[in-house]
Amino acid sequence: LRDDTRYEDEDVKEAIRRLPENVYNDRMFRIKRALDLSMKHQILPKEQWTKYEENKTSDLIGEMILLKSLRKSLI
Repeated sequence: LRDDTRYEDEDVKEAIRRLPENVYNDRMFRIKRALDLSMKHQILPKEQWTKYEENKTSDLIGEMILLKSLRKSLI
């Protein structure tokens, strides 16, 4: 799957809209923190990195995009 923070087509926008509120808020926090650190030319300390198994957003968005693609192909 592609990186949903760079390009949001209609499928990604719909998947993001359907995210549970807490997952959406976590995603927005990570994006804002990344932008802030980028502007300051800083790197997030390794102990604050999101661990792969903790990242629910990518899994949910990927599943939603896949389901929507399957629905489109069946129509």
